[in-house]
Amino acid sequence: MVRGAADDGPHPVDRHVGRRICEKRIALGYNQSDLGRALGLTFQQIQKYEKGANRVSASKLWDIARFFKVDIGYFFEGLMVARPGMAEGEPAAFVHDFPATRQSIEISRLAPQLTARQQRLVLDMMREMADQDGAVSDKA
Repeated sequence: MVRGAADDGPHPVDRHVGRRICEKRIALGYNQSDLGRALGLTFQQIQKYEKGANRVSASKLWDIARFFKVDIGYFFEGLMVARPGMAEGEPAAFVHDFPATRQSIEISRLAPQLTARQQRLVLDMMREMADQDGAVSDKA
């Protein structure tokens, strides 16, 4: 598939894989320089991978997976929710418009440890805080 015009930006799959690299790197406590040194790359190259600006080659993705001790499939998890059947519409696009931070990754990691009621309370609190900051929240 052709990448498209320059104003189209990175391909959604490249952005997703880059985001997964970033999330795993942060979750494991590595910075971009640490990962770069382990792979023989500069932190700038890691940064470009994580933003999806540069595509990760198959061999480099293999090296990254080995370094993180994950299966290659890890980097594609969440990309395709479902394949549409005859009665189904297209699946919703994966949203990449927010940066992964240590805090957002920790929130994601801790949430399943809470009861359903606690999760709803935390979600309501976060929505209220986002509204106070003038952000638009999705109350669906």
